[in-house]
Amino acid sequence: MTAMPTPYSNTNAAPVATIGIALRWAIVALRKTSTTAQLDAETLVMHITGFSRAELVARGPHELSAAQAADLARLVERRATGEPIAYLTHTREFWSLELMVSPSTLIPRPETELLVEQALALIPTDVAWTIADLGTGCGAIALALAKERPRCHVVAIDNVPATLDIVQKNAWRHKLKNIEFLQGSWFEPLAARVNMVVSNPPYIRNDDPHLAWGDVRFEPDYALLGGVDGLDAIRHIVAHAKDYLYPDGILLLEHGYDQGMAVCSLMQHHGYSDIACHQDIACRDRVSVCQGR
Repeated sequence: MTAMPTPYSNTNAAPVATIGIALRWAIVALRKTSTTAQLDAETLVMHITGFSRAELVARGPHELSAAQAADLARLVERRATGEPIAYLTHTREFWSLELMVSPSTLIPRPETELLVEQALALIPTDVAWTIADLGTGCGAIALALAKERPRCHVVAIDNVPATLDIVQKNAWRHKLKNIEFLQGSWFEPLAARVNMVVSNPPYIRNDDPHLAWGDVRFEPDYALLGGVDGLDAIRHIVAHAKDYLYPDGILLLEHGYDQGMAVCSLMQHHGYSDIACHQDIACRDRVSVCQGR
């Protein structure tokens, strides 16, 4: 990778680059490895400067400090290897919430907003339900539901302490107080029945070739891999959810685009009712829903 141009400032002995120069350099440096080079470059420069996208244009002649230029160079080098932007900036937006993420958490995807939409469609606005989010990760689903249904009590469950730390920081950042954090595997930490269970569990097949592409190369295996057929976690959740749901409680699961029929068959096998599969914006099966009775 070519070194960043570093013209000397009139007032600084350290070599620095202007925002405009740094941005152009970053775009060129990322074009060989990223299909979103300009967006990536802008995001990284905004991250190191704290400026908005509009300010990048207005402050093009503004000089970066030597430390900022060095930080940008390191981030661009990491992005050039394919490392996700979300892990470089430690943030990802989901449901209009800016969330902290880390390599211990899955990066929230837009497809998962469908699960939130379907859950909200089933939760009356005036109820005080208890909702459990299993394998909460960075807390995207739990926090979105807590925000939209402030009378509900949301329980965010994860087996990884570092992940729960991220969720708690995200809840504090957005001043969401109707959320509880429990460590454990799936249903284990629950001491009482709940009205709704939601989950975006690991559902990728262990030998899926997509694991060698894109962001998933850097995401934790425990948040991705669902066994030989991708259904290990889903199979467990469907088999045990009735033990933790009220009789008319609702279960919602995100799954792979080609797993809708299999998931609905599991729900039927375990005696759930009102089973439905919903498609994402690309018209692919993505979220299956059922009731416990």
